[in-house]
Amino acid sequence: MQNQIVEMRKVARNLPQVPGVYLMKDRLGQVIYVGKAKNLRKRVTSYFQGSRKFIWAQPKIGAMVEMVREISTHETRNETEALLLEGKLIKEYKPRYNTDFTDDKQFLMVRVDVQNALPRFRLCRNRKEDGSHYYGPFAQAGMLRSTLAETRKKFGILLHDAKPEKIAEGKWRLYGDARAEIFAGHNETTQEEYANRVKEACEFLEGRAKGWLAELREEMQRRAEAMDFERAAELRDLADSLSKTIKKNRRFTRAWPKDNSGEWSALEKLGESLDLSRPPHTIECFDISHVSGTFVVASMVRFIGGKPDKRGYRRFKIKSFMGNDDFRAMEEVVGRRYSRLLEEGQSFPELVVIDGGLGQVMASLKAFEIMEADAPPLIGLAKREETVVFPDDRGELKLKASDPALRLLQRIRDEAHRFANRFNADLRSKKIKESILDDFPGLGKVRRATLLSHFGSIEKMRKASVEDLCLVEGFGTKMAERLHDFLKTGKTG
Repeated sequence: MQNQIVEMRKVARNLPQVPGVYLMKDRLGQVIYVGKAKNLRKRVTSYFQGSRKFIWAQPKIGAMVEMVREISTHETRNETEALLLEGKLIKEYKPRYNTDFTDDKQFLMVRVDVQNALPRFRLCRNRKEDGSHYYGPFAQAGMLRSTLAETRKKFGILLHDAKPEKIAEGKWRLYGDARAEIFAGHNETTQEEYANRVKEACEFLEGRAKGWLAELREEMQRRAEAMDFERAAELRDLADSLSKTIKKNRRFTRAWPKDNSGEWSALEKLGESLDLSRPPHTIECFDISHVSGTFVVASMVRFIGGKPDKRGYRRFKIKSFMGNDDFRAMEEVVGRRYSRLLEEGQSFPELVVIDGGLGQVMASLKAFEIMEADAPPLIGLAKREETVVFPDDRGELKLKASDPALRLLQRIRDEAHRFANRFNADLRSKKIKESILDDFPGLGKVRRATLLSHFGSIEKMRKASVEDLCLVEGFGTKMAERLHDFLKTGKTG
């Protein structure tokens, strides 16, 4: 072992005295550690100097040094480039000892034991493969504790020290003390209702985590610009770990409580048919509606637990072009919807359904590619044969007409279609009502637009007095009286 140390010391002493990144490899040529340096020679030599007691005082570093049989380097122009290259190479090689050193920092995380009937939220320092959700790690323990307390008050979830009491079949009392009075929601709940609280709380934590992630990266940049490269590297590692946690939670298999309702049965069947990791608890569906290329609008409906969540419905006017192009329209509205969720730090649904065939589905997928985001499970439901269309090479899926999964998809699709058609009809009705002004002589485009802008609608204009009409720019008493009579009688005099 001593000969190996001497040999590596010789190699280190021949390295250039410039900024860069070094890779330490074992006897098999595997990269076991990646580091950055202001001066490659000084930094790498320090590992193999017997006088550097601080290196050997840490057992893992000592064990790593004993394994090193080869050292390679990448020179950079400055320390900032070294910092960025180090992070890139760590992601590429995933060296064993970089991971160990990061884990040893023991930052706090939030653990949600979703595999249990009534999941609880608790702080921990070690991640285990136990089926739980983990959020973190987070460097600021005080902020994390405050956020967890806020989460309990906001959503009515259980913390680690709670002792819920089963008061009837399928019904629980969460808290038996004063804490029952200081959070939103009822203290008595069912397993299914509590599962919705947990889901919302997890989405809230994920949103907070994204906010902290952005702050970490900003602080990392500031530290790098201030030449504090050691702290910048720590923040970079922490941000990478937090980013991986967020991405993992989004696709984690959660053991949500089941019930015997038709909705849950249909969701289970749908999850199996689409080869999803779990039944899609939250589904969003898009539809485009137009009349011969005019009044082009889109709708989005949201279903939670197999039931419509009308507060989550959205409708869109197409803004990026004029005319009839369902593909471009679908790309636009899908992009608008999920770019906004990204900006707000909100989670994507567990399934996106597109009313249409492969063209509409691929246009939707393109929207995610443009925003550089991982698309959630995405399918189309083609009307002609009622076939399920995928954006990959799986081919079309034909479900039986009696299949609960297909019936659920049809119900969601039909609701999106109804909502889009309703919006389209409302716009056409409004346009028809506004067109009554075309029959009033002497009213040009400018004054017509001024009128509609002032009153907002024809109905409000009909209720206006002559004095109200005179308040509009460009309207004298005579014109106002004529318009008032016209709106009341439909006659121009």
